[in-house]
Amino acid sequence: MLPASLDFRQDGDVGVLELRRPEKRNALDDDTVLGLERFAAAPPGGVRALVLCAAGAHFSAGLDLGDVVSRDLGESIAHSRLWHRAFEAIERGTIPVVAALHGAVIGGGLELAAACHILVAERSAFYALPEGQRGIFLGGGGSVRLPRLIGTARVMDMLLTGRVYDAEAGQTLGISHYLVDDRGARAKALELARTIAGNAPLSNFAIVQALPRIAESPPSIGYFTEALVAAAAATGDEAKVRVQAFLDKRAAKVAKS
Repeated sequence: MLPASLDFRQDGDVGVLELRRPEKRNALDDDTVLGLERFAAAPPGGVRALVLCAAGAHFSAGLDLGDVVSRDLGESIAHSRLWHRAFEAIERGTIPVVAALHGAVIGGGLELAAACHILVAERSAFYALPEGQRGIFLGGGGSVRLPRLIGTARVMDMLLTGRVYDAEAGQTLGISHYLVDDRGARAKALELARTIAGNAPLSNFAIVQALPRIAESPPSIGYFTEALVAAAAATGDEAKVRVQAFLDKRAAKVAKS
């Protein structure tokens, strides 16, 4: 069961999850975040890749600030940890997630986008972290994920000065992986998701589960983990079928696009 602020549809082995609070610029309230956590923890059967997108003119304007002033210290910590659980369920979930970004991708909306695996941005997209001007701080994992994308100094600049990056700058910095014309992000995200869904499920699982953990590990642990994961993937039945198809020249070779 999803809250009214989320809508899901399935097209074959690709799912589309849409934020649906356009009247609030898709600001993220607790019901929405809990819905994201529940969905990511137990996605519908048959979904092998997911597109996360949003209705209206903006992807997400971030945290719904309505309840911030009423929370005490303990409640504020618990609230941040709720966001951590939800976004980690996306980042470390069982299926790859492609985000289609447009309009405002700010504050908690940028934190949500950073938890996805591939980001497609329209030229209308813009990125900001206005927490410093609001007297608050990142609470959805952005202080961990965003420096890995664009560097600590740039995140600090955004927080201290309110600096806004447009879509082109975001692409150059590494926030997004693909930049497309306006109204094109969802179609491109669906195209990518269908390609991803065509991979062997065990390979996709290894990529989203093992690769980030290997990157965070000391090299000696990373190499050992890589060997275990590579062996598990290569000895699976589907891998044997796919490799044999390549050897038999029944699979397409990699070519420059």
